[in-house]
Amino acid sequence: MSEVKTNKISSLASNNDITIDPDGTGNTIVASGKLAVGTTTPSSYNGGADDLVLATTGSTGITIASGTTNNGSLFFADGTSGASQYSGYIQYDQNNNAMSFGTNSAERMRIDSAGAIRLANTSMNIDNSGNTATGLSVASTGVTHIATSGNNTSLIIQRVSDTGTDYAVFFMYGSAGVGSITVNGSSTAYNTSSDYRLKENVTYDWDATTRLKQLKPARFNFIADPDTTVDGFLAHECSAVPEAVTGTKDAVDADGNPVMQGIDQAKLVPLLCKTILELEARITALEA
Repeated sequence: MSEVKTNKISSLASNNDITIDPDGTGNTIVASGKLAVGTTTPSSYNGGADDLVLATTGSTGITIASGTTNNGSLFFADGTSGASQYSGYIQYDQNNNAMSFGTNSAERMRIDSAGAIRLANTSMNIDNSGNTATGLSVASTGVTHIATSGNNTSLIIQRVSDTGTDYAVFFMYGSAGVGSITVNGSSTAYNTSSDYRLKENVTYDWDATTRLKQLKPARFNFIADPDTTVDGFLAHECSAVPEAVTGTKDAVDADGNPVMQGIDQAKLVPLLCKTILELEARITALEA
């Protein structure tokens, strides 16, 4: 029967700690129900609340902590930030029923109780409200909110390499494709559905000039940009081309907030083209 050497396992009566010390460095210690491996104290990372510490040189290693203070955490330390600091962590927040992820001692990502994901800023709203926080948030419903400040670009879509024309964005309604944004080596195209196989009751005999004369092009500035005057339309005055207008004049939501109308001015192009053709026919007739 082999002899158990006293310098291998020892019990310290003063605090009931047990040290397993195969190499004389005191590198494994059990204290108050906590375990430290590779360090002499199980509280080297998180202020005494750690349940398990796995350390290598210095304070580099992994710490597992639980309890009402830490909520259940996994800490990663690089040994350069001091005993109370850590390079990264994964933490369950029992008060908010959320998972958070951090680097350099700061939270960088959170998954909340509803399944929403927030990146870079864990407090930003996922809607169209007056948000001052910057970052990326994705709701469990699929709503995605990108918020930037200053001159930063909000979204970059890049095809690193290819030839010909390819989809950068593809839009679907249900299971059907209804539009896309395509790119090639020199340009970008914004496409809506136009294949003849999607259409019926096609006619080329309709009065465009009369409808065009109902439009009221105007010059104006937007209230938010008083120093810039532009040409355009007021959406509710484009009833002659209803397919170009979204929303209803003076509409409000359930809380009484205004729901603004919009206009897709590209949908005026067919009317303009047809009017030019009608005017050309009239000019040709007059010249004859």
